[in-house]
Amino acid sequence: MLTESVFSTDGALAPLRELHAVCRRHGALLLVDEAHGLGVRGPGGQGLLYEAGLAGSPDVVMTTTLSKALGSQGGVVLGPEPIRAHLIDAARPFIFDTGLAPAAVGAAWAALRVLIAEPRRAQAVLDHAAELARISGDSAVPDSAVVSVILGEPEVAVAAAAACLERGVRVGCFRPPTVPEGTSRLRLTARASLTADEMDLARLVLTEVLAEARL
Repeated sequence: MLTESVFSTDGALAPLRELHAVCRRHGALLLVDEAHGLGVRGPGGQGLLYEAGLAGSPDVVMTTTLSKALGSQGGVVLGPEPIRAHLIDAARPFIFDTGLAPAAVGAAWAALRVLIAEPRRAQAVLDHAAELARISGDSAVPDSAVVSVILGEPEVAVAAAAACLERGVRVGCFRPPTVPEGTSRLRLTARASLTADEMDLARLVLTEVLAEARL
């Protein structure tokens, strides 16, 4: 079974324990992409699998990118030794590709060391996401770095994203076929290093742009 731990469009969390229980009943592997979980969820940002108590399970495989929370490049597959050995021997994209650049590996290792030494960074991401949600008029507390602001029609969301960028705030914009019809949205992504001045700018710009978009 394949799933994301944190769904990238709306920031919702996958029910990993329940999915793992289903896999156990049927003798299946659970493969989880932690691209949006690592560095945000779990103690010190160790990921949602760790938070769910599933990290290191013999029937769980984790993939993640090094280019989001860790700010590097490339990706990794973490899992039991037989899975790793099989990928080394049989995964054509791996066999016919070059290894990660040493600089990218070094950057990822350095970022992991920072994450371990400064576990508060993961909570700072969630705190900033909660503030972005409040600014956007959402009373729900986000479960991840992703804050989804649904605006409806594609042209409304595209115009709002362009207006934010023009005022100095870059946001994502999702529209069909990525999301269902009528749910085009802005995707705001929090990070630990947002300063008070940057949050003030986001508050000013989002308040203005969303008021215009929701007329």
